[in-house]
Amino acid sequence: MAHITSKPVLVTLRQLLSEIRKQSSTKKLAENQTARYILDQYRKYQTTDQQLCKAIDEMHYRAKTYHDYLYFGRKYREINTEFKGKGERSVEDTARMVGFKLPHDPKP
Repeated sequence: MAHITSKPVLVTLRQLLSEIRKQSSTKKLAENQTARYILDQYRKYQTTDQQLCKAIDEMHYRAKTYHDYLYFGRKYREINTEFKGKGERSVEDTARMVGFKLPHDPKP
């Protein structure tokens, strides 16, 4: 069972809040309604050692899934804007994009 204070749960919470901060227009998490909701849910499902609670495992799974959704969505947008088709590219542009350099044109 994953307790709210266990390392994997806290790592997931930090990762999730980091992704929310990166994608939010407000940089302060205290002003972000999504971050406040997530923290409230984490507090709601806190357990002690005397409790057997499957809800915290479900909450941890959902938080990890939501983090992955935000993270990979952001990465997709970054890659898509970098490599988005711009029509026909020149040989020089294509070589530069894949890390090659073209030899200089020989003088006739």
